[in-house]
Amino acid sequence: MSVAAPRPSGPFREGDRVQLTGPKNRLHTITLAPDGEMHTHHGVLFHRDLIGLPDGSVVTNSSGHEYLALRPLLRDFAMSMPRGAAIVYPKDAAQIVMQADIFPGATVVEAGVGSGALSLSLLRAIGPAGRLVSFERRDDFADVARANVETFFGGTPDTWEVVVGDLLHALPSTMPAGSVDRVVLDMLAPWEVMDAVADALTPGGVVLCYVATATQLSRVAEYIRGTGCFTDPDASETMVRGWHVEGLAVRPDHRMVAHTGFLLTARRLAPGTIAPEVKRRASKSSYGDEDVELWTPGAVGDREITDKNLRKRAREAAKAADGARRAAASRDAEDRSQ
Repeated sequence: MSVAAPRPSGPFREGDRVQLTGPKNRLHTITLAPDGEMHTHHGVLFHRDLIGLPDGSVVTNSSGHEYLALRPLLRDFAMSMPRGAAIVYPKDAAQIVMQADIFPGATVVEAGVGSGALSLSLLRAIGPAGRLVSFERRDDFADVARANVETFFGGTPDTWEVVVGDLLHALPSTMPAGSVDRVVLDMLAPWEVMDAVADALTPGGVVLCYVATATQLSRVAEYIRGTGCFTDPDASETMVRGWHVEGLAVRPDHRMVAHTGFLLTARRLAPGTIAPEVKRRASKSSYGDEDVELWTPGAVGDREITDKNLRKRAREAAKAADGARRAAASRDAEDRSQ
């Protein structure tokens, strides 16, 4: 199928996902069904009252409360979709697409896929002529990611492939040497796969590492420098602060999305090339082979999801994906009958 999701415009139809903003700005996301109902302590809203209305309409529930109805944006979907692993936040996904220079038609490798939030942004960026290969070690996380992507696009894009396995061993057998334009690594120890990444990347290609802690950032930067295969790495983080703007009351919000992760990028040098030396002070702390600390989710502060909770999220994601597939089939049948 095409990588593009159903066109996000026109009247609401059966199977569309709709984001409702109700009293006190509380958000509800529903999938429209002819006999569907949304129950809250403010009353009942019938799905049939939405079907046929244009995007951006206001509907009233049984108690007279008004709801603004809009199709959710990609950022809205990513923040509300079922999660197995923690997601890459929209602010970081946007920076990844720009800093890694994800372009239409690119061949991109991603590891790990997590819950599929970043995969959605990458699939949009590469377009129908690109290719995204996502590596994930865990079957259960891969299932959640597949279901979330199917829900958003109404099916699995032809441009996407999920490989369950360790990137270090699976990448050489999946992608020929020098065939990958961009590599995005969202994993605990990206230095462990950097040699395989260097072989897969085309000269001039970009590797981007998304890491949570300063110790991870330092180690992967020094490892990249030590390979001699890349340009000097560039590191950054993105913090987003919203503002309250109402009349003369203009001030920063009390809460903000601050540190979520570091982005580190470097470009692949041509084989045999030695980059000009960057003059810097000698580092007093480098990581050698004698370093034997364990890089585990707990060691870097990640909270692990329980198996019971993950099974629940997987069921939610699969249910949403099944609804999206049936809605897409219904729309196709409707389009063919016209």
